[in-house]
Amino acid sequence: MVEAFVGTWNLKDSEKFDEYMKELGVGFATRKVGNLTKPTTIISVDGDKVCLKTQSAIKNTEVNFKLGEDFDETTADDRKVKSLVTIEDGKMVHTQKWDGKETTLVREVDGNKLTLKLTIGEIVCTRHYEKAE
Repeated sequence: MVEAFVGTWNLKDSEKFDEYMKELGVGFATRKVGNLTKPTTIISVDGDKVCLKTQSAIKNTEVNFKLGEDFDETTADDRKVKSLVTIEDGKMVHTQKWDGKETTLVREVDGNKLTLKLTIGEIVCTRHYEKAE
């Protein structure tokens, strides 16, 4: 099921990303830079391990995990979180927990488009990606 997410995905547009970063506690300067970047996400699978790379002009991150197993993650904004990624109803659900807070990152693929919904509290950010050729 994770195979549907494999590929290189380029960010096309984003809604409410600044509000989402603000709710995470990201500082003003970092939010301004974050809003300007158009990251590329590369998802690959090797056996039972999933690799999720995010590349931008500002910062590159990489996280490797097994579906359904907790792991430690350092986010692009340097939060140290406990993460869990599962596949639910065809969606890749990534939950991050830290300091009594929680955010979910839900990826859904439809053909050559990937929608990423970022939720923390009442804030929902939607980011749209297209698959690179």
